[in-house]
Amino acid sequence: MPEDENAKYNGPRKWDPAFPFSPKKFSFFYGWVIVLAGTLAVVFSIPGQTMGFSVFTDVLIKELGLTRVQLSTAYCLGTVISGLSLPFFGRLYDRIGARRMIVYSALATGFVLLYLSQVKNILILLDPIFSVSSSIIAFVIITLGFFMIRASAQGVLTMTGRNAIGKWFDNNRGKAFALSGVVTAFSFSFAPRGLKWMSDQFGWSGAWGILGILTIAVMASLGWLLFRDNPEECGLVMDGNESGEKLNKMHKDAIAHVDYKCSRALKTWAFWAFNFSFVFISLYTTAVTFHVISIGSSLGRNELEVIGYFVPMACVSVTSNILMGVISSRVRLKYLLAIMNAAIFVSVIGVIHLDSGAGVLSYIIGNGIAGGGFACLTGIVWPRFFGRKWLGAISGVGMSSMVISSGIGPLMFGASYSMNGNYSSILWLCSIIPALLFIGCAWADNPQTKSETNPSF
Repeated sequence: MPEDENAKYNGPRKWDPAFPFSPKKFSFFYGWVIVLAGTLAVVFSIPGQTMGFSVFTDVLIKELGLTRVQLSTAYCLGTVISGLSLPFFGRLYDRIGARRMIVYSALATGFVLLYLSQVKNILILLDPIFSVSSSIIAFVIITLGFFMIRASAQGVLTMTGRNAIGKWFDNNRGKAFALSGVVTAFSFSFAPRGLKWMSDQFGWSGAWGILGILTIAVMASLGWLLFRDNPEECGLVMDGNESGEKLNKMHKDAIAHVDYKCSRALKTWAFWAFNFSFVFISLYTTAVTFHVISIGSSLGRNELEVIGYFVPMACVSVTSNILMGVISSRVRLKYLLAIMNAAIFVSVIGVIHLDSGAGVLSYIIGNGIAGGGFACLTGIVWPRFFGRKWLGAISGVGMSSMVISSGIGPLMFGASYSMNGNYSSILWLCSIIPALLFIGCAWADNPQTKSETNPSF
């Protein structure tokens, strides 16, 4: 039986797991509240996601006097630098826990959004002071903004929300992430329209300012109120199942006996098989989304057609996420990884042949299945393969890789178009990678099956 939470906590009362209420006193398992809170954190990361910036791209070019290439370079540079910072934040997560981390990252995200809302005024203020081109000053100002928002929102806020869910569930981890994924998928799908409406109503500066205030007032407050780092500190156990009666329903591959340190996890092929797959999907999907209108135009598809693909794609993604989440505790994850890589291969081939009906169908179905698999596996695999004790450090390395690749991808596709006048060469190159990763899935077994059921190492 778990110990009472009050007997273990000796820190400031405001961070006491039993304050302002004890999760143990709920009539249902508190982990489902964590699913809600963690999902909310991911939704609040939208301003730091690529689709959250797409609405403001043209207006930033106009207001800051930058070219499209300059803004894209600033975005790439800020994203890569933010990615390099995430392993540090992952280790910090392990030290201070999810509750403090969510409050700090939500506050940081809110203040960064307030900074972004004032970049034009900051440029006006600094321009007379420095004897350099205003475009250089604007480039530095917006690069700093991109770095901070990508680190705080896309990086830490997302990582903390997803890690919190992973720590509270074992047998039901897949179901928890499937439920979270449904809300996240539809929120991300409708976010561009909502952000566009806010921009039209309040201006780009006003929209970012409102988002900043909401993030501070709502997400930081709810994060402190609802988040708890793990069930054990609250006198509970994962899944709320003290008897362990459901363990016999789980595949032996799904049970973590040993907590891996980050350095140990990085020496396993399983880590890199999954991480390389996540990295490629981040690179490819971000790049295609960033250039989707241009890609469609080069293959005879108009803007409305291309934008319309995302609605059925979201439906496929949600279905894929739910199915994989439900079966994840009963099968080896390497099989789901193989499905995800096969699906993204189909997506790439579909984009190459987007001028045909079969190509459109392949893109929608392939990208949808891969997206659902990505949402499911990124939350499940690290605690299942490497335990929960150093989850922050391990997921920090993974998140760092994904964030960096998401910044590089659009630049690679843009360079390919500039050199060749089309995207064919970069897309054919992209088709090779998931094929190789699909083969690599054969050896991506859970390291827990080879570990002794003894203390952490």
